[in-house]
Formats: sequence, structure tokens, C-alpha cells
Amino acid sequence: MPGTRDVWNHVTLPPTSATPDATTPGAPDTLPAGASAGAAQDAPRRPGPSRRRRLLLPVSGAVAALVLTGGAAGYAQAHKSVTLDVDGTLTEVGTFAGSVDELLVEHGVAVGDRDAVAPADGALADGTTVVVRHARSLLVEQDGATRAVWSTALTADAALEAMAERGAPGQLVASRSSGGRADLGLELADGGPVDVLVDGTTLQTPDGAVGVAEVLVELGVTLGPLDRVGVREDADGRVQVVVERVVEQDVTTTSEVAFATVERDDAARTVGTRRVLTAGVPGVRTVVEHVTTVDGVETARTPVSDAVTQAPVDEVVAVGTKPRPVAAPARAAAPSGTAAAADAGSAPAASTGSAGSLNWAALAACESGGNPSIVSASGRYHGLYQFSVTTWQAVGGSGLPSQASAAEQTARAQALYERSGAGQWPHCGPRLFS
Repeated sequence: MPGTRDVWNHVTLPPTSATPDATTPGAPDTLPAGASAGAAQDAPRRPGPSRRRRLLLPVSGAVAALVLTGGAAGYAQAHKSVTLDVDGTLTEVGTFAGSVDELLVEHGVAVGDRDAVAPADGALADGTTVVVRHARSLLVEQDGATRAVWSTALTADAALEAMAERGAPGQLVASRSSGGRADLGLELADGGPVDVLVDGTTLQTPDGAVGVAEVLVELGVTLGPLDRVGVREDADGRVQVVVERVVEQDVTTTSEVAFATVERDDAARTVGTRRVLTAGVPGVRTVVEHVTTVDGVETARTPVSDAVTQAPVDEVVAVGTKPRPVAAPARAAAPSGTAAAADAGSAPAASTGSAGSLNWAALAACESGGNPSIVSASGRYHGLYQFSVTTWQAVGGSGLPSQASAAEQTARAQALYERSGAGQWPHCGPRLFS
């Protein structure tokens, strides 16, 4: 059986007859430790058969002698009336036993090494009260640790009192039977009231010594499979049954796993330009933990698993590596009256230089949506590349840009680029290099 060497023998002796072998006043009510903590069962302490025969034979002989001689006074001296108190149950018995051990054997009361007997042994006198307290194993919680001890107390309040007297106060822990009932193996209090603390409330039971299971049933308190039940005393010595609601469950949490960015060189794109080829997708990390709560307060958290349950998708970006075109130097204006000036009104030939390799369709899409005849709401800008009339005329155009063909507008835009660069289109100019 589980247990330690601690033995709490809480035995209060009633008055006994004054005989040379009776327990003397002031004898301690705590017995020394018994068998080892791991003993499977206490060996009963009872006199052997040979000793019993030696003790009984003289008594039988004395009785026979009295009968033969007719001595009624001798018979009265051999027979005696005693009180036998076994774990609080009192029985008045008549006996010819000459000692406490003989009396216990006569009435089939087995006594182990941890049990308490008073008077401990010796001659048995008329009117003696023999007290037997059987030790029982109790679970005790002290300073957060639970251990098994042996006690001869008949009630929980007596056991708690013994703990306090030993300088080690704590609480008794009820065990759970296969049916889920809580049991201490002893009654709660000897005639006193009992409080039950459960679910944030205090319930009171009628006075009387009752067991933990009976109290909970009477109050309609149902225990969960993991709930704990303890018994303690408050500051006023009142017995309290404390029910702790215990919940254990696996709790799952998820978090985001960042994706990485992978860059790939793209020779078809100009330096400084980028394009996302594959959008990045965050992954998912899943953590499972076993969490224990007592009355709603977390008391333990144990990791169960931690894994990436959804892998992230990398972002793939194309990075341009094609060199940017170098703008040609602006050409000097032809003198008035020259052939060049005379031809200024005609459409220039399409550029075959660096300007011709740029993305003019992208610029036109950005500036005008690709509409060669469009005019801005203010009326100041015209055509594919939103020329002002002044700029249009500066590159040899006549009339309105929006009235010229798309080919002429593109040719004159290329001429403007070769003269002044992409800065002529502050917002959309970078599109030329895409």
C-alpha cells in the first residue's frame, strides 16, 4: 500500500480503571513509525496460539477449582466487564481474558503495526475501556506536493488538527473511485458544519459527520473526470470541501510565415525596371499545445507539435538588365531660307537611331490611351503624345498635332526625344524604357 513512515495516531483515551498494568496518565498519543512505506499489508499484531493457551489454561483451572470448592467470590474476580471501542464503535463485553491482547483475539479484532491500541498491553481489569484505532492511508497535499501518510484519525478535522499540531498544515486529497465518486476513507467532521467551495460559490451542509461523496450528492455537485476534491480547515477551524474544476485540452494556434523574394535578370528590360512574375504567398505555421486550467486559470502548457503546415510561395521578380539608351545631342536649327528650313513643315523620317528602339507604344498608352486624335480637357495638349501646339511647331509640325497621322506624331515625338530627351514627358517618360 502507498504510504510513508509518518503515523498520526489521534487516540483520545476514556477513563480506565486504576490497575498496575493500565495506561499511565500523560502517556503520548502518537505511536512510533510502523512498517516500511512500501509494505503491501500490515501484519496483524496478536498473541501466538501457544501464548494464548498459556494465558487461558490457568484461568480455566481457576474456574474449575472454584466450582469444586463452591467459591463464588473467586469466579467473580476472574470474570470482568470491559468496554471495547473499535474505531468509535463501543461494545460492552464480558470476558475472562487476562490481557488486552487476549481480549482482542477473543473478539477477532486484528491489529497491525501502524494501528493504535490503549492500554497498550498488560493485565485487563474490570471496567477498563480498550480503545483500538486502525490506521488508514491518506493523501496529503503540502506546499504543492502530494504524498501518502498513515493516520488513525476517525474524521478529516481530526487528521487536519494532527497535521497542524505537527507544524505541517495542508489539506487532505480525496481519491476518485472507478465510478467517479470522491472518497477520503473517513468522515468529514464530528458533528460540525461543513462548507463546500465550488464554482465560485460556498454551499453549506447540515451539521453531522458525513463523507465527501455524500455531501456532494446532497448538494447536487457533479464532478468532471479530472476535477480534484480537497478537504481543509479555514482560519476558524471550520471544515471546507474544495472542488477544483480541471480542464485539459489541446489548443491550436497559427501564425504567418513570410515568403522570400527571388530576383531574376531580364535582358529584355531596361535597367531600373522590375516586374513581378509570381506573386508571393505567406505560409502557415501551426502550433499545438496541451493546456491545463484549474477553475479557469491556466496552470500548465506543454508543447505537442510545431510545424509549417502550409509552405510559403516565393515572390519572383524580373529585374531589367538592358542598358538605358543614350540621348543624342540636340541638333542646331537650320538657318532661315535653307533647304532644311524649307522642309521644316514636312514630316520627318522615322528615326533609325536610339530613339527608334524605345517603347513608343507604351508612352502613347500612358499619355493618351493610344488615341491619336484626343485633345485634353483644357485644349492645350493634343494627340498620341500630348504635344502642345508650340512644341509641335518647334519640331516642324503644322496645324494641330491631333489632326496629324499617328506616324507623323510618332516621328515628331522621336525628333523631340533626340533633341531634349524623355524629360519632355515627366510622368510617362519612363515607359519608353519598359
